[in-house]
Amino acid sequence: MSSTDTEPLRVERVDDGALAVVTLTAPTMPPPFFAACERVFTDLAADPALRAVVVRGGGKAFSYGLDLAQAFAAWGPQLSGGGLAASRTATFQLVKQLQRSFNAVAACPAPVIAAIHGWCIGGGLDLISACDIRLCAADARFSLRETRVAMVADLGSLQRLPRILSPGHLRELAFTGKDIDAARAEKIGLVNDVLPDRDALDAAALALARDIAAAPPLVVRGVKHVLEVGDGKSVADGLDYVAAWNSAFLASEDLGEAVAAFAQKRPPVFKGK
Repeated sequence: MSSTDTEPLRVERVDDGALAVVTLTAPTMPPPFFAACERVFTDLAADPALRAVVVRGGGKAFSYGLDLAQAFAAWGPQLSGGGLAASRTATFQLVKQLQRSFNAVAACPAPVIAAIHGWCIGGGLDLISACDIRLCAADARFSLRETRVAMVADLGSLQRLPRILSPGHLRELAFTGKDIDAARAEKIGLVNDVLPDRDALDAAALALARDIAAAPPLVVRGVKHVLEVGDGKSVADGLDYVAAWNSAFLASEDLGEAVAAFAQKRPPVFKGK
């Protein structure tokens, strides 16, 4: 295992670099968090050896979301209202800048797994909604909290959660800012599985990442890309796209390895070629 510290995120590379574990080092998201998140995931996306990513919290909670005190200290004029076109434009630009942090998570070509324990509030929910798969510990609690602090969530929850939750469940969470527990989160499809404790959660997330890493990496990336392109399109358009994709990328050394391994009754070893 190797690691690098990029405050307020820590990145560890495991399994000879095939996997990355990204740990949130603080329980809240101060202003520097957002640039760090964009930088970390942009760097990870550029690494062809990467096969899967786990995102986890390093403290007593996954994330309480935006650090409001530090945010108002840094961005007070933009967040507190007032002003005319120039100041409103500055607010717009700030929000777009912050959105890039979780856009970078969603754009990572390797699958991203969120491992959630304790509270996951506001910006924490924006972050996990940008991940491909979500697991949580039994002590996890979730809240799309922005409504309760007089804000419209603007970093991705309202755009990405409709692809995860049914409209009624999403609107209930967004309109009320209510808290839900791990059992409710699993019931409505926000998380795939609930693990008994944090140790079991970390182990399950890493095991799932390794299951993904065992598959042909270019195929996994292709599946993620085809799913993203197909979102919101007709079945016919999606079928046309995947037909074109496979006509370009189906032939590979990994496909030959899959056939040979089947014939020889052994596990395949995929190299992403």
